[in-house]
Amino acid sequence: MTDHSWNRLLREQLDWHWTNQLRGRLDGLTDDEYFREPVDGCWSVRPRGTATAPVQGGSGAVTIDFAYPEPDPAPFTTIAWRLGHVIVGVLAMRNASHFGRAPVDYWSFEYAETASEALAQLDAEYAAWQAGVESLGEGGLARPCGEAEGAYAEHSMAELVAHINRETIHHLAEVCLLRDLYAHTRPEIRQGAS
Repeated sequence: MTDHSWNRLLREQLDWHWTNQLRGRLDGLTDDEYFREPVDGCWSVRPRGTATAPVQGGSGAVTIDFAYPEPDPAPFTTIAWRLGHVIVGVLAMRNASHFGRAPVDYWSFEYAETASEALAQLDAEYAAWQAGVESLGEGGLARPCGEAEGAYAEHSMAELVAHINRETIHHLAEVCLLRDLYAHTRPEIRQGAS
């Protein structure tokens, strides 16, 4: 008999992409790639006090660029910014709201100063998210998200899990694409691959 556990299926959906398409492609991420601004006016993660964005979040030596309301079009974002968004806004804040992680938001988080630190943060938040989803079991997927999700408070945890899966896959695929762009626009990298 086939196991029709929705909890297992939701966890495996994200884990399949993480294992087969995303995480391995991030190995070897350099600080140069992490901070690279391929166009002018990028939002990124920057040493405290050097940002020009209207809003900077973060409690450590580096801050992440923001604006409220977000400009239209929004600035292009670096790998550092995209990883910061996934680590904090997609995973850590939800881990805090639903799975017992210490409270965190864009302003209280200590953003990574290096690519390797960011990948360690990503790995930790991903593991906490997957363990948290597993802890919901089948019944927990049906319960409402609650106040932590604002206007979506009455939506089910299953809807939140599906949303977080999409966000994680989407943004990490963007990071992989930016790594491809970096490799294909750097002659010394292209020559090393041949």
